[in-house]
Amino acid sequence: MSAVGSPVPQRRRRRDRWLPARLAAAVVIALVTLFPLYWMVVVAFSSRSELLGGTLRLVPRELTLENVRRVLDAFPVAAWVGNSVAISLTVAVLSVTVSMLAGYAFAQLRFPGSTALFLLTVATVMIPLQVIMVPLFRIVTSMGLFGSYWAVILPTAASGFGAFLARQFVLAIPRELLDAARVDGAGHLRIFRSIVLPLSRPLLAVLFFMTLLASWNDLAWPLVALQDNALYTLPIGLLYLQGQLGSDYGGTMAFALITVAPMVLLFLLAQRYFVEGFSRTGIR
Repeated sequence: MSAVGSPVPQRRRRRDRWLPARLAAAVVIALVTLFPLYWMVVVAFSSRSELLGGTLRLVPRELTLENVRRVLDAFPVAAWVGNSVAISLTVAVLSVTVSMLAGYAFAQLRFPGSTALFLLTVATVMIPLQVIMVPLFRIVTSMGLFGSYWAVILPTAASGFGAFLARQFVLAIPRELLDAARVDGAGHLRIFRSIVLPLSRPLLAVLFFMTLLASWNDLAWPLVALQDNALYTLPIGLLYLQGQLGSDYGGTMAFALITVAPMVLLFLLAQRYFVEGFSRTGIR
């Protein structure tokens, strides 16, 4: 049978015809998205004379580290970076663990009220933090955790959205595979550890990166829960620094760059796993 007139080559030709337009649109969107980051880098590494004299250019004549050095000398930036890393990693690990266990329980265990409990868990996603901030404050205060790392970590160590994603992913695992494990005498813990977790690596990557990014950028609750300057995270430090530096835009942008750089670097190093996790989770 002749392939002339086949819809497949015609669709391919139409796609090839619009390829330059799609590439141009992708380039424009990338430039618009990356320009704020580029401008932050330019301001952070420009001299104060250029910033104050109004001679700043898109391509600076010279780059300097004076803004970065001034910020590092005036503020405990290293301690704030360590606080952000410790809190974000702990929150990410705990949240992924709780989400996976809850997702497996909702998907594989049947108990009275399981559906209502699952719907209630998912409904918590629609509750903004500002609504529950006062109850959270009273809880951590009554537990004696106020002003410590755990006051920030524990309230964010569980995610209704993560439990929902985990449940949907576990439901997509072939039931025959789980039934075969049960026939061999495996219990829920063994099935979860030996079958569900290895198959859920894309989901684990998505949950870990999403939770890590959300915790790294969180400002509202850490601002309430932490009092000691030495325990500040980077977003609180940036807010504090803005009040101290005033119109020192070079120093502010230098600190903002320090705040953003770890997440950008992490994404560049692990983008393959991140994108693969998102795509495979979406397909399932």
